[in-house]
Amino acid sequence: MTIVNGLSVDVEDWFQVGAFEHTIAREDWDGLELRVGDNVARILDLFDEAGVKATFFTLGWIAERNRTAMRAIVDRGHELASHGYDHARVFTLSRTEFAEDLAKSRAILEDAAGQAITGYRAPSFSIDARNRWAHEVLAEHGYAYSSSVAPIVHDHYGWRDAPRFAFDPVPGSELVEIPVTTAILRGKRLAAGGGGFFRVLPYGFSRWAIRQVNAEGRPAVFYFHPWEVDPGQPRVAGAPLRSRLRHYTNLSRMAGKLSDLLGDFAWGRMDALAAREKPRSLDWAA
Repeated sequence: MTIVNGLSVDVEDWFQVGAFEHTIAREDWDGLELRVGDNVARILDLFDEAGVKATFFTLGWIAERNRTAMRAIVDRGHELASHGYDHARVFTLSRTEFAEDLAKSRAILEDAAGQAITGYRAPSFSIDARNRWAHEVLAEHGYAYSSSVAPIVHDHYGWRDAPRFAFDPVPGSELVEIPVTTAILRGKRLAAGGGGFFRVLPYGFSRWAIRQVNAEGRPAVFYFHPWEVDPGQPRVAGAPLRSRLRHYTNLSRMAGKLSDLLGDFAWGRMDALAAREKPRSLDWAA
């Protein structure tokens, strides 16, 4: 039986990424060039060509300023889900602030798209051992699923001890957490769910990793960003060298690699994947 993997896009613009959070101030965002609308349109065409559907985890800040893109996402059969309001990492927020962020972003997204929002992804996978309460807040707000955990060690994020596959984070709740994909090599977990790892490493690595996960009988969860298909985006000269290398490497090759990926595996929306995985999710909350 063919396993349908989860395809997702984290919708934020080139200046809103974690790599530049100490270089570009939030109060300066409105003075910068918005390129996300054109990039989303390009991605929608790419998905149409491949005949796949996906989930677009979108910032409320973006939805406020580009309602046309939000309507295009849902009109073409994709899921619109929440990525928070302005990319604040969840572990920098209090429980009350997180609840307010959830409510604000959801209201904006639902108003823009005319569709209920039931899925959430934390900016930079920022739900981890420090803020397990965040899942409780998501459950209280009625979210069906979250895809906010990276079960690895990383300099920006990671919950090393979290399960690799779907788990129940809140006792008695319908909420299910769908972690981003990791592969196993020599007993160690490797990040293999997309983003910069997909763009920088040879395509063969991602193909191997997804095949490994599917051989385990589980779907992979893959993500990327609209700015990653935009080699013409502005360059941030004042950013640290490491951040610039992470952000700009292989932008011109990304669309081609995505086409290969979409053709090599079966892909679908995250809400459908979460519904399939919930019955066999690990009761990790206990």
